[in-house]
Amino acid sequence: MTSVPDSAADYCYRHPSRQSYILCQRCGRTICPDCQTVGAVGVTCPECMREQRASAPRTKPAILTRMTGQGAPVVTYSIIGLTLLVFVLQWIPGLGVTNALFFTPIAVSTHIFEPWRLLTAALVHSTGFILHVALNMYTLWIFGQLLERMLGRGRFLALYLISALAGSAGVVLLSSPTTQVVGASGAIFGLMGAFLVIQRRMGGDARQLLVLLGINLVIGFIPNLNIAWQAHLGGLVGGALVGLIYMETRKRDQKALQIVLLSALTLVLLLLSLRYVFFPLV
Repeated sequence: MTSVPDSAADYCYRHPSRQSYILCQRCGRTICPDCQTVGAVGVTCPECMREQRASAPRTKPAILTRMTGQGAPVVTYSIIGLTLLVFVLQWIPGLGVTNALFFTPIAVSTHIFEPWRLLTAALVHSTGFILHVALNMYTLWIFGQLLERMLGRGRFLALYLISALAGSAGVVLLSSPTTQVVGASGAIFGLMGAFLVIQRRMGGDARQLLVLLGINLVIGFIPNLNIAWQAHLGGLVGGALVGLIYMETRKRDQKALQIVLLSALTLVLLLLSLRYVFFPLV
């Protein structure tokens, strides 16, 4: 390092013809007004400011922090995003997305065995009625955020999947074997069923939710609307049972019991869904 002559020390190091008596707070070099970056304490020269910015920790935009930070309903957003992506793919001719993913009881029988349809039906929606996917995703957005923050991501995902399975089981038990269904309604009703149980067990007011559930269930029985009330009812019962399990095993030392009960419920729903495997259609 070389020393600067006293005569040069009073001039900007970047502009030698400009006299100044202001020093950079980090390196001590003289800087003119054009080269100064004013900080909370003192001023900084361009080189030191560049180094400071390069070493500063990178931060996410606020919107990304809200969407992916701790406590954010990531599972809810992911399910909505995946469902909307599948809905877009349904519109592409030749892909056959709807045919590959819809559910029918025949798909889990001795004639055909495609058990993945028990869950994938929740990803596809009617392309002839856009409000079908819009209303389901809006309801998921409302109840998903509430329940995911309340239960945690893992438990919420388990609730959604078990409710979807329960919806398909309801179709197997209560519908014609040739019935074809699409939509996340069974899973959505499961979320509402779980929320209703949790609200009641925690002493909350669930009257508005009961009215909402009643209206939606009644709508499902209106002729010519092609609404699979069987999936709604199955999902509602399945979700309510999951909510009950969560409430009865919410202590820290009951985690193993909770897993056992959820596994047992899932097994029962699978066995009910395999009705036409155990009792083949003629």
